[in-house]
Amino acid sequence: MRKKKLCTLLLAFLPTLPLLSQASGSHQDQVAEHSRLAQQYLNQRRPDLAIPEFQALVSLQPRNLDAQANLGVLLFFQGDYVKAEPHLRAALDVQPNLTKIQALLGMAEKRTGDTANARTHLETSFAAIDEPKLKVQVGMELVELYTATQDLPKASSVVNAMRQADPANPAVLYAAYRVYSDLAGEAMLSLALAAPDSAQMHLVMAHEEVKQRNNAGARVQYQKALEIDPKIPGIHFEMGELLGLSEDPKIKAEAESEYKAAIAENALDEKAETRLGDLSSRKGDSAQALEFYTTALRLQPEDAEAGFGLAKTLIAMNEQAKALPILERAVQLEPTNAAAHFRLSTLYREMGRTADSQHEVEEYKRYKLMKEKLEAVFKEMQLHPAGMSTEDENK
Repeated sequence: MRKKKLCTLLLAFLPTLPLLSQASGSHQDQVAEHSRLAQQYLNQRRPDLAIPEFQALVSLQPRNLDAQANLGVLLFFQGDYVKAEPHLRAALDVQPNLTKIQALLGMAEKRTGDTANARTHLETSFAAIDEPKLKVQVGMELVELYTATQDLPKASSVVNAMRQADPANPAVLYAAYRVYSDLAGEAMLSLALAAPDSAQMHLVMAHEEVKQRNNAGARVQYQKALEIDPKIPGIHFEMGELLGLSEDPKIKAEAESEYKAAIAENALDEKAETRLGDLSSRKGDSAQALEFYTTALRLQPEDAEAGFGLAKTLIAMNEQAKALPILERAVQLEPTNAAAHFRLSTLYREMGRTADSQHEVEEYKRYKLMKEKLEAVFKEMQLHPAGMSTEDENK
């Protein structure tokens, strides 16, 4: 199985190399025979037999690009990085724009401890590679180098590029988690050293308390931050979110005043408008909810959450025709919202659009199951991330 995997990796590199072996003079017959055998063994996926043939070619023609590059690649995938390096480097000397060869040279140098040259070659090749799998492979090597020297901004930049190239790759997502966590930790330490008594430091402490599910402790830290800087941006909205998680009805009710305070501080806070719409909707005050959601969408037309809230409110007011395009748009903006699919399926069914209704039912089931799995994971981690309501999205 390992041999098959290595052969597959080899083929990803070898076919890109031009066959430039051109023999002349007294070496012509030897070069031709070694070239023929090397190609034959490559076709048979026998790198152990191809390596000696390429070594013979390199001895006869040191500037033979095909022989140097193939020999370097074969030695690399056999794990002989020390011997692979000079051949990969020789191939680049002949033709510097061989991106994959440059990437392999960087990996080989990294494995032999030549980190300075490894960074140079990996950085240059990473910028030029478009193939997702290879880009991720090179990127992961770079991330290791950067994190080893605590160069987290560069590591973050590489992670971002890898996520664009292969957004669902678990290894990439884990690397992102590690790098972003390290960046957060570094920023927290720097803030603690620079301004330990600042409002911002208490906000950081509040966030850490929330992660530990110590909402009471988080509330204390938010209050300390407010005492230091009553105008600190976003704090009232965050307080509202925290209070809304409380199981105590009295504390939960205090969230409304925090959202209103958030709007008083920032009239463009569409998230606070949306939350007030949610609270009005739960109270059965559709007219007030309509006003809040409409304001939120005016401030941010692409706010899927506000759109969903507005659509629900219009449905409650028997304005299904007005609700339909808004709800369809909300689903487009946030396709993972299971409750939105459920509402849309109901509207389609009432309109006689049976096929569309059934499609939305299937989407509802799919995303509801996904949400349940996520909730189970977060419960095991003892986390309560923003947006993961214990209610079924106010269906």
